[in-house]
Amino acid sequence: MGEEKKLNTLPQQPEEQEIDLIELAKKVWAERKLVFKACGYAALIGLVVAFSIPREYSTSVTLAPESTGKTSGGSMGALAAMAGINMGSSVGEDALYPDLYPDIVSSTPFLTELFDVKVKDDKEKVDTTLYVYLDEHQRAPWWGAIISAPFKVLGWTISLFKDDEVEGTGTLDPFRLTKDEADIAEALSKRIAVSVDKKTGVTTLTVTMQDPLISASLTDTVMHRLQNYITEYRTNKARHDLAFTEKLYTEAKANYTDAQSKYASFVDANQNIILLSYRAEQERLQNEMSLAYNVYTQVAQQLQMAKAKVQEITPVYTVVQPATVPLRPSKPSKPMILIGFVFLAGVGSVGWILFIKDLLKGWKKQTTI
Repeated sequence: MGEEKKLNTLPQQPEEQEIDLIELAKKVWAERKLVFKACGYAALIGLVVAFSIPREYSTSVTLAPESTGKTSGGSMGALAAMAGINMGSSVGEDALYPDLYPDIVSSTPFLTELFDVKVKDDKEKVDTTLYVYLDEHQRAPWWGAIISAPFKVLGWTISLFKDDEVEGTGTLDPFRLTKDEADIAEALSKRIAVSVDKKTGVTTLTVTMQDPLISASLTDTVMHRLQNYITEYRTNKARHDLAFTEKLYTEAKANYTDAQSKYASFVDANQNIILLSYRAEQERLQNEMSLAYNVYTQVAQQLQMAKAKVQEITPVYTVVQPATVPLRPSKPSKPMILIGFVFLAGVGSVGWILFIKDLLKGWKKQTTI
């Protein structure tokens, strides 16, 4: 008998749940005016917020680097490369992997070198350096000034009781940046993004600015600066070897020319003399000239090889997608902002009707009793 009662009570649970859901739906429908009103106000606020946020334009370039060197491990190295694992290289001296490109672009020396880049906006209202543009020509939402006003007043008040700060030298020192320079460098770092595909090595560089022309031009500048940085790093030792070889070549050429002049002068001055001492001196000068010539030719060959080495290890980048002026802003997404505000208002109003309103009524009854 007990088991039959349990079996009879089990089918009733879905009905109870269905009745509860219907009751909740009826409760929300009875207060539908509140939900619609909240969503309407949220839509207005969302429109104000969406149109108050300044537009941001993003420009992206895609670079395909030339493959340099042979990976170690044979087929295992190839399988590791397909899986996105870098096992290093047994050939060559390159220690600058594409995974380090984002760190290079976000480094302080790289960012500070961009401060003096000339920028010009699309409407020709701004024609200055990148540092001045980021410091003086950035638009912000209207509520930013309201929020920052108390902090500005507090900072101004504190500055009255502090000693005058020592003025800077006027020259940029990446080792010791001022607060304004550090803030500009941090803001610029957030506007430059680099992503690297570990399997293919394809690098994507994206720069976001409030003006489309500045975004495109700065992207092109950063791309060339990054290419030059990588080229200088990879060819650093080869260029030092080339400079040393050129120095040896100049010295060997001067020694050969000097030995040749001495030999020619001695032969011209002693053509009719047949003494053995003169012949011995002539043979000595001739041997010195031959030795200097052999050294000269060897160094000349080494010089050509050093030049070829620099050219060989210089990386070549294929620009798959060049920088173009964006036609549409990437930020803000007005539809998503509007949908987000309406959704939050709808969820909040339904939660108020179903839970918070009843809790407040019960709490008021308990306090009155």
